[in-house]
Amino acid sequence: MHHEFGGKHFGTPNWPSYKGTSSLIGKSASGQVTVYVDPMLGASGLQNAQDLIADADRVAKANDAIFGSTGGPVNVIIFALGGNTDGTGGADHMGCDYTTGADIEVCAAFGNANRVSALFEAELSECSMGGQLCGQSTGEALSRWCAAVIGHNALADFATAPTWFNDGMQDFVNQTDPTDQNADSTGCGMAFLSWLMSRGFGLEKIAPAMVALGDGGTFAQLYNNLTSTPPTQAWDAFQAAIQALPNGIANDDPFGAMPVVSLSRLKQLDTHAVALAGKIFASILADIASGSAPEKVVQNVRTLMGGGTPGMGGACRMGSRRLLPPKAR
Repeated sequence: MHHEFGGKHFGTPNWPSYKGTSSLIGKSASGQVTVYVDPMLGASGLQNAQDLIADADRVAKANDAIFGSTGGPVNVIIFALGGNTDGTGGADHMGCDYTTGADIEVCAAFGNANRVSALFEAELSECSMGGQLCGQSTGEALSRWCAAVIGHNALADFATAPTWFNDGMQDFVNQTDPTDQNADSTGCGMAFLSWLMSRGFGLEKIAPAMVALGDGGTFAQLYNNLTSTPPTQAWDAFQAAIQALPNGIANDDPFGAMPVVSLSRLKQLDTHAVALAGKIFASILADIASGSAPEKVVQNVRTLMGGGTPGMGGACRMGSRRLLPPKAR
């Protein structure tokens, strides 16, 4: 199958499911993100593609800042995934690294550029997992939180935490569910990460720690690594925090961890500087909360200013990484 651009024909990427004849629209300013569209979508689809080209480098840089690593080039196709043009078709790619997962499918969302960017980030974040967390409930929750923060919470209707809450709150803190398709286990992860973030642990601390734990890691171990508190205490502390919520769990951020300052207000600022400032601030808060000595706080800040953490390698299982709202599963 080929796409057309400027009267020439080129071979297409290896899309997970798209079988049509795509059109190459262009590349982001950095050249890192190449965007295609299904021409059958017309002007609205073309606008989605152009908007993503304009926003893709912001998304990629913010994603790099969260994982403390540098991502690779990716291809993105926008089409009516699942026959939808409102974003509810979700997004898909094949592997959790920039080699096997670099061809990303995103559902069109006519008139909603933020939604397309959020879907893109959901899959891009999984590429930054370096082959770890593939198809795990932990990795799925992390990717959805990355999409929420970087994508201006444009996927609020994909929420799974309320499903987990209403289904009786099974413990997926001490055990990891080996699937990314269970709304209960993903929902538990969403609520747990909301709780951790509300305690001052930003995604820039959470993401590298989760990647380091790998497929066999649990949220209880993440809690231990971040707080130096025994992992056996994670579930009870989390449950106590839920019981203290005045209205239970009605969305994926029950503890109000979403950054107060909208990322859209920071678009005109240098993304790297904004991300670094956020990482430093979150590090200071976390160190203070854990009772770290002043010299340790300073050391951590200096480490952050000196550079990020290299990406982790791993064996990624190939297969669809389809993101869908709960009702569509």
